[in-house]
Amino acid sequence: MTSSAVKDIVCAHSPDSDDAFMFYGLATRKIRSRFVNIKHVLEDIESLNRKALEGVYELTAISYHAYPYVADKYVLMSSGSSVGDGYGPMVIANRPMHPEELKGKRIAIPGKMTTAYLAMRIIEPDFEAVPTPFDRIEEAVREHVVDAGLVIHEAQLTFGKAGFHNVLDLGKWWRKKYNLPLPLGANALLRSLTPEIQSECCRLMRESIQYALDNTDEALNYAMQFARDMEQPLAEKFVGMYVNHHTVDAGEIIPRAAQKLLDLGHEAGVIPHRITVEFVR
Repeated sequence: MTSSAVKDIVCAHSPDSDDAFMFYGLATRKIRSRFVNIKHVLEDIESLNRKALEGVYELTAISYHAYPYVADKYVLMSSGSSVGDGYGPMVIANRPMHPEELKGKRIAIPGKMTTAYLAMRIIEPDFEAVPTPFDRIEEAVREHVVDAGLVIHEAQLTFGKAGFHNVLDLGKWWRKKYNLPLPLGANALLRSLTPEIQSECCRLMRESIQYALDNTDEALNYAMQFARDMEQPLAEKFVGMYVNHHTVDAGEIIPRAAQKLLDLGHEAGVIPHRITVEFVR
C-alpha cells in the first residue's frame, strides 16, 4: 500500500470497560497507521449484531452467535475476541435455584443474537426467553417480571452485592462439559475490504490490545469511564477476565471452540444452517 491510499474505517464496539480497554491504543492514537484512519462508534452489542446483518460498519464487534447470519458479509478477526475461560454469562435469580429448575421458566435475555442466549439454549432448550436490555435484566428479576435473568458484562461480578443468587455460570458449565473456553464476542471485518486493508486492521487491533496489556494502568484509567459505577478493583478484575492472551490472538483453540459452539447451536435448532468459522490475521 502507498501512503496516498488512506482508507477511512468505521470501527464499532460496545461502550464497555473491556472493549474500551482493548481499543485504548487506537482510540487515543497511541497505535496508528499510514494506510487506515479509524473512526469509533459505540453501540450495545445487540444493536451491533443487527447492523452487521446489513453490513453497516467496516469493522465491528459482534457476538459469535451472530456470525452465521453475517458470514456472507464479514470475516472474523484473529484479534479482539472476548472469551470466558471457565467463567461467563450467568443466570441469576431472587432465590437459590438448582439449574434443573430453569426448565420452562421465563428468563430475561440480553438479545436473541447474543452468544449468552445461544449457550443457554444449548444447555437448557426449554425456557421462555424474554428479550430485555442488558442493563435492565436485574430490575426485571427483582420485580418478578421474569423468574431468572441471563446477565452479561459487569453484572457477572456485581450480582451478589445486588442481592441475587447465581443459578448457573454458562462458561463454567461449558468448560466442564467440553474442556474448552467459551467464545462470546469477536471483531469482524467486511469481506469487501481489500486483503491489504484487512491485514492492516488486524495489525492495528492486535497492537492496540497488546499496548493496553503492556500499559495496564493508563489503559484501565481510560476504561474506567465506561465501567458503569464499578470500583476500580472490580473493573480491573472484569477487564482481566475478558482481555487476555486469547484476545491478542485467537490461536487454534478459539476457532475450535467457536466451531463447536456454532455446530451445537445448529444441532439444537437455534442456528438454521451449518457454518465454518473463518478468521483473518
